[in-house]
Amino acid sequence: MESANQDINLNSPNKGLLSDAMTDVPVDSAAAARTSAPEGLTLAEEEELRSELAKVEEEIGTLRQVLAAKERHCGELKRKLGLTPLDGLKQNLSKSWHDVQVSNAYVKTSEKLGEWNDKVTQSDFYKKTQETLSQAGQKTSAALSNVGSVISRKLGDMRNSATFKSFEDRVGTIKSRVVGSRENSTEGLHSPSGAGDKPPQDNAPF
Repeated sequence: MESANQDINLNSPNKGLLSDAMTDVPVDSAAAARTSAPEGLTLAEEEELRSELAKVEEEIGTLRQVLAAKERHCGELKRKLGLTPLDGLKQNLSKSWHDVQVSNAYVKTSEKLGEWNDKVTQSDFYKKTQETLSQAGQKTSAALSNVGSVISRKLGDMRNSATFKSFEDRVGTIKSRVVGSRENSTEGLHSPSGAGDKPPQDNAPF
């Protein structure tokens, strides 16, 4: 099988291309793997930086392992104390809000808002607007009270008018007639001389 593969490779039309490409491969693999040095750096400086980079990467890996171990230990301590992730979230939020409140940006913003509020409330435009709104409110309340008094007066005048009194008299007359007819009908039902009434029989046979 191997001889057949060799025959295929030898008889391949790309035979010359492969041999030419193989002759172009450099012999020094380390030199080929190393990229060209950046401008302004010598080979010695590049080697020094590469060794320092390897040390820093190794330290980062060690610190990650230490951090993972510390986080596991912290989780075990919280579990033993009965602290839940929600408690930790609340604590983190309160701490973050406290940090925001004491931050320079928050303090400066609060001071700016206070200054703007003072400037606005002390400005002539604000005072004039406030006076105008106060006067408008007083006028509105006065107008409403005047409307109420006018309506009350109109109702009083209407009750004292002859038309309203004659209407009241008619309603009273109709009411007295209805009440009188009801009393007459109830008296007719309870009278002993009614057509449907029969005297009680004391000597009814048993």
